[in-house]
Amino acid sequence: MAKRSREKTKQRQLDKDNRPRAIAKNIRISPYKVRAVLDVIRGKQCGEATAILKALNKSSCEPISKVVGSAMANAENNLGLDIETLYIDECYADQGATLRRMMPRAKGRGVRILKRTSHITVILNSRD
Repeated sequence: MAKRSREKTKQRQLDKDNRPRAIAKNIRISPYKVRAVLDVIRGKQCGEATAILKALNKSSCEPISKVVGSAMANAENNLGLDIETLYIDECYADQGATLRRMMPRAKGRGVRILKRTSHITVILNSRD
C-alpha cells in the first residue's frame, strides 16, 4: 500500500519547476531548422528576442515568436511576473512525429520522403 502519500504529494509540489513556459507541438518544420533560430535567441531578454525574430528571414521565426509570446503571456497572467525582467532561460526543439510520403522514381521504384515535425519549448526566467 502507499505510505506517506500526502507527504510525497506535498514534496512533489514543492520540487515542481514554477518557471513560465510554453510548448507548441507538431509544428510542420524540421527541428534542425528550428534549432538554428533558437540558438540565436537563447539567453536574450524577451523584448530583444521578439525583435530578433521579426528581423530574421527564416521560416521557423513565426512559430517561435508565437511560443515566446505565449510564454510571456503565461508569465504575466498566471504568475504575475513583470515582462521587462524576463529572459529566455531555456529553449529547445524536439522531434515530433514524422510524416512518411512516397515519391515515384525510375523503373517502378519509390523513394521515401520524410516530412518532419517539431515540438518547440520555451522556458522563461526573471532576472533579479
